[in-house]
Amino acid sequence: MTIRGEETGTGGRYVAEVAGHAAEMTYSRVNAALIIIDHTDVPDALRGKGVGQALALHAVEDARKSGWKILPLCPFMRAQSLRHSDWGDVIQQR
Repeated sequence: MTIRGEETGTGGRYVAEVAGHAAEMTYSRVNAALIIIDHTDVPDALRGKGVGQALALHAVEDARKSGWKILPLCPFMRAQSLRHSDWGDVIQQR
């Protein structure tokens, strides 16, 4: 699985490509220290294969590397952040 990040001036997305299908996690940038993950979309063909989890982990690792926090407004990312207490260093709850 390949995951790439695409940054725009106001946000961006992480895209995972698997077997000709693409899943994405989108975010908005609040400032240099905070992003809001607002949406995760995994096509039916990729559901149950850990693609959403891989996108979430990629976002967490990117935040750690880049020194920012994540506000998980997306229901999927919020659920993942509650399951992974080890992500607490980069997750900002409301």
